[in-house]
Amino acid sequence: MTEPISTRLIADLIAFDTVSAKPNMALIDHVRAYLAGLGVESRLVVDETGGKANLYATVGPTDRPGLMLSGHTDVVPVSDQVWTHEPFALTRVDGRLIGRGTADMKAFIAIVLAHVPMMLERGLKTPIHLAFSHDEEIGCVGVRRLIAMIEGLDVRPAMCIVGEPTDMKIVIGHKGKVTRRVRVRGLECHSSLAPQGVNAVDYAAQLIVFIRDMADRLTASGRRDGAYDIEHTTIHTGVVHGGTVVNIVPPECWLDFEIRNLADDDPMPYLDEIMAHARDVLEPRMKAVHPDAGIIFEDLAGYPAMDTDPAEEVVSLVKSLTGENSHSKTAFGTEGGLFQQQAGIPTVVCGPGSIGQAHKPDEYITVEQVLACERFMARLIERLSA
Repeated sequence: MTEPISTRLIADLIAFDTVSAKPNMALIDHVRAYLAGLGVESRLVVDETGGKANLYATVGPTDRPGLMLSGHTDVVPVSDQVWTHEPFALTRVDGRLIGRGTADMKAFIAIVLAHVPMMLERGLKTPIHLAFSHDEEIGCVGVRRLIAMIEGLDVRPAMCIVGEPTDMKIVIGHKGKVTRRVRVRGLECHSSLAPQGVNAVDYAAQLIVFIRDMADRLTASGRRDGAYDIEHTTIHTGVVHGGTVVNIVPPECWLDFEIRNLADDDPMPYLDEIMAHARDVLEPRMKAVHPDAGIIFEDLAGYPAMDTDPAEEVVSLVKSLTGENSHSKTAFGTEGGLFQQQAGIPTVVCGPGSIGQAHKPDEYITVEQVLACERFMARLIERLSA
């Protein structure tokens, strides 16, 4: 099998521990130095800590719109996972490149970077913009500053490809996401006097059941989009914490729930319904025992759905480059919804690797997928150089 030209750069990027809780600046500085060595200037959009940054660069003419290639530099944690290989070192085993971020999504970034010399050699007529972000894994946080910068440019990208892992299939839509934390405050007492307390775990459980009933309702009769594997908006509770020992009525409990919505299914009425149940049904019963008891909702994260018209030029372009005539939608989210909804940039998701390998121990991308993306990049450069 042919050796990918991007293997060294994939190894370089994997070696940076860019778990979202940590800075990504060392990786960004490495990429910036690599581009500078090729004569390509880049600009950084730094966060308030100074330890994280987005990078934006243009290869080719700067006086006309072009195509943006987007990827995030952060990865999910490896703690509490059992790895048989070092997660922050690239290991090749039986046609697989193993390491945290290989599939999601440093391989794509490395493939793009490996083709910058070809972009320069061919002489692009239509520019290629590189957009590498931070903190995607915790709610598409960093890219929002990058988009604000792009919106202020005199010449903005005309279209975008987000290189999240799709096995090089064309994705024109994904669900949006709304995540909330709910803090339930009760009244502590000895469990033998339980009716005199306000059991925060009990009330959290009642809210969880309400959320579950709503999820069942959406499964049975919610709005449908057959392009998705899960055709309807989904709601679920993912985290619950509360209580200390069984003989104390718990005064505190908190839970996290999410709504993953179809593009044409506004999540806010569902959120309003959940909050109204807490306010109008649960809280009065809690406050009847103790006036300071209550339920507080906190906004954790979220991003809009992406829903690109199949007639958009970016869809036909990517189809012609991949040889695929079909397209689909996916339940997992990307920064594409923000590029489309906030910046008005038509966007598709198409990248190497499988989402089924993302976030897992011994995460990997196949060499075959890397090569497929490299062929895609070569065809893209030829098209934009004509």
